[in-house]
Amino acid sequence: MAQSLLAEFESQAPVTRKFLERLPEDKLTWKPHNKSMTAGQLAYHLAFVPGGVVQGAQKDQVPPPGFQFHQPASLQEIFDTLDRSIATVREVLPSFDDATMNATWRIVDGDKEIAAMPRVAFLRNIMLNHWYQHRGQFCVYLRLLDVPVPSSWGPSADERSALQPELQTA
Repeated sequence: MAQSLLAEFESQAPVTRKFLERLPEDKLTWKPHNKSMTAGQLAYHLAFVPGGVVQGAQKDQVPPPGFQFHQPASLQEIFDTLDRSIATVREVLPSFDDATMNATWRIVDGDKEIAAMPRVAFLRNIMLNHWYQHRGQFCVYLRLLDVPVPSSWGPSADERSALQPELQTA
């Protein structure tokens, strides 16, 4: 199970990097709405999530997350965080055998259980699906900044997918 998630992660990490590379350095504090994260906060969150989540999955239970979003000072800080996050996933995820992946993982606040699920579900839903959801959100930030949006699984309005053949001209 862990190897399957790792294979998916390995295919998606370069896609996420491609999105983050499009963020202009001078737009780190820009945000589309007063209630939104800044572009830098969202980019940092994208960089941090996989490694942070897999570290949390090493424990059988964790407290509820604090949901404070760090404002990075530079794009380099975002890329350094992404590199550490990728390295952490590569180190930790393969250490989970199937029994560990099927074991119950919990969020507990004092004596109150907030959530309980198999560790594999936590990793699928938060390390990967949550990551993709925020990458989609980041795509909207790029569009609003008039930055060309990269392709991901398929083409964007600005870029062909690697799977899409070139148009033939007559």
